[in-house]
Amino acid sequence: MTGPTARPPRRSTLLRTTTVVGAAVPLCLAGWLGWQALDGSGPAGSTAAPTTAPAAQSGPITPGTPTPGTGTPETAAPGTTAPGTAPDSAAPGTPAPAPSDTPSDTPSAAGPAAPVSPTALTGRTIVLDPGHNPGNFAHSTEINRQVDVGNSRKECDTTGTETDSSYTEAEYTLDVSRRARAILAARGAAVVLVQDGDRPWGPCVDERARAGAAAHADVALSVHGDGGPAAGSGFHVILPAKVVAGKADNSAIVEPSRRLGLLLRERFRAATGEPYADYTANEGLDTRSDLGGLNLSAVPKVFIECGNMRNSTDAKRMTDPQWRQLAAQGIADALTAYLTTR
Repeated sequence: MTGPTARPPRRSTLLRTTTVVGAAVPLCLAGWLGWQALDGSGPAGSTAAPTTAPAAQSGPITPGTPTPGTGTPETAAPGTTAPGTAPDSAAPGTPAPAPSDTPSDTPSAAGPAAPVSPTALTGRTIVLDPGHNPGNFAHSTEINRQVDVGNSRKECDTTGTETDSSYTEAEYTLDVSRRARAILAARGAAVVLVQDGDRPWGPCVDERARAGAAAHADVALSVHGDGGPAAGSGFHVILPAKVVAGKADNSAIVEPSRRLGLLLRERFRAATGEPYADYTANEGLDTRSDLGGLNLSAVPKVFIECGNMRNSTDAKRMTDPQWRQLAAQGIADALTAYLTTR
């Protein structure tokens, strides 16, 4: 997909531009009201959350090669969706329906009550995968190298997309991942970032996929911002399709990843007020078999496209640090619910 003519998104030549809560209702409502205050449509007085993360196991996973991303994750065939699904037809900017309108396949478990115990996730390990890398722009040869993802070969990594004001997807994903790490660490989890801005480029999609197993993680999640058409807005979650081909066999993670994805869709919307994407996916969910980060993962994993950075409304949200804190809250709440409810 292409962005506004004023400034098309920067990315690798082979890139396609479509890339990847459990608090109780009062906390979710408070988060939503905080964003409304920022947007001028709610009560004033919301307070920014801390922007720095505690030193909770932030080191990158180093085995193998470097990994995913694009304006959506990695490079993929445009509009790949689960068989039988159709894009959501809501108009751009349509407000999210009330939580009670969430489709019936959303998990019914309410998840941990707020405030979450500081030991709720003790003994659990979570891998967060910030899509792309700020340095990818200077390493086109390295990131365009083809790697095996089981059912095809893909670029090692991509540059990702950006807003019209040049706020890059790689900057966004790192910031939100660090914020989510801080929340999860405060709940007792050991949190590992696949890259923490400490690598010159990448890593490649196959290494990102291996990061979960390398860390002996319980779950992994890849954070992205999309690079869709400028008229489209909203977020969506990408689930793994079953892939048994070549070096890929993700059969064991498909079902638990779906449960994580449903929780993520629910908690992210509750925390941020962001509607489901109206230009891709179906009711905020997309199932794909073309992403190495999902094909090769040995632990439950999903991607979230937190919004469309090519859309002015979504860009306004995603460039606001207070909204990014809400996004991190939704991600952390979903992971907490996944690990503490069955």
